[in-house]
This record gives sequence, structure tokens and C-alpha cells, in this order.
Amino acid sequence: MSWGLLLIRLVVGITFMGHGAQKLFGWFGGYGLKGTGGWLDSIGVKPGVAMAFIAGAAELVGGFLFAAGILTWVGSILLAATMLVAIAKVHAPNGYWVTQNGSEYNVVLIAVVIGVALIGPGAYTLL
Repeated sequence: MSWGLLLIRLVVGITFMGHGAQKLFGWFGGYGLKGTGGWLDSIGVKPGVAMAFIAGAAELVGGFLFAAGILTWVGSILLAATMLVAIAKVHAPNGYWVTQNGSEYNVVLIAVVIGVALIGPGAYTLL
């Protein structure tokens, strides 16, 4: 069971860290704070740059905590909250299915991070 939890934590946590780095630093094809902030402003999430920082920091820090198995419940809350905002502001109007830019993928991620938080990180953690 612990190896399975480690695999889930690493893949999901590192992926979230990458998304945070896209928003914060423009790495991995991201737009950085200014670009992400401008897009957030355009969809009514204001102030855009500040909200981009909050979202990026939540994904980067939450992803690290989740992947490392350190305060997994805190990381899970940060990640789930970010996905809930994404659903509310971007995906919900498009329905459920990801093929229509709906909330399907975000809901699955929320289920994974909350599920792992409820189970616990397993035996293999940095602490």
C-alpha cells in the first residue's frame, strides 16, 4: 500500500509543482505571474497578479508537501482549494467532461488529494 501511495503522491505532487512553477516563474511553457495575472484579470479574478501568485504558491507548496508526505493534509487542502477555484471560475460553466473544458479532471484531482489525505501518506515520506 505504501508504494502505491508514494507513486500517487509523487506523480500528482510533482505535476502540481510544475503548474505552480508555470504560474510563478514562467517555467515549462507557463506565462509567469504577469501573463497568468493578465489572464485571471480577463476572466474576472482580480487582482490578477496577486491571485496568480496565490494560486502558483498553493500549487508549488501544496504539491511539494503532498509529494514529500509532509503535512499531507495541508498540501491536500491547498491543492483542493486551488482546484475548487478553477472549477468555479473556469470549468463549471462548461459542464463536467474535460472534452468540453469541463471540471472532470479537476474533480478527479480533488478526489485523489483528499483521498490520500484521509488515508495518510504511507510509510515512505521525507519525515
